[in-house]
Amino acid sequence: MHTILLLTVSNIFMTFAWYGHLKYKESPLWIAILASWGIAFVEYCFQVPANRIGHYEFTAAQLKTIQEVITLIVFCVFSVLYLKEELKWNYLVGFGMMIGAVFFVFKEW
Repeated sequence: MHTILLLTVSNIFMTFAWYGHLKYKESPLWIAILASWGIAFVEYCFQVPANRIGHYEFTAAQLKTIQEVITLIVFCVFSVLYLKEELKWNYLVGFGMMIGAVFFVFKEW
């Protein structure tokens, strides 16, 4: 559970680092880059421990899959609440298909 929590916090920071500046397009690009780097540093402070702790329980591929699912969920919430963008049905279908891949990664064959 620690891994999931750390990955979630890390993804919240990274989503702001990658997409938060889109709300401030009038700001110079170099400021957006520096702000994103600062936010990304904080993200790494959660991501690295999440992967280190999680690797005792999960494989690297499983960790990456968990991270991608969390990223999709965080991004959906972020894009609707922060960027005020519509979450279209085709986005949800596409994201759902990616989440469906989780079955294949975690299934014991």
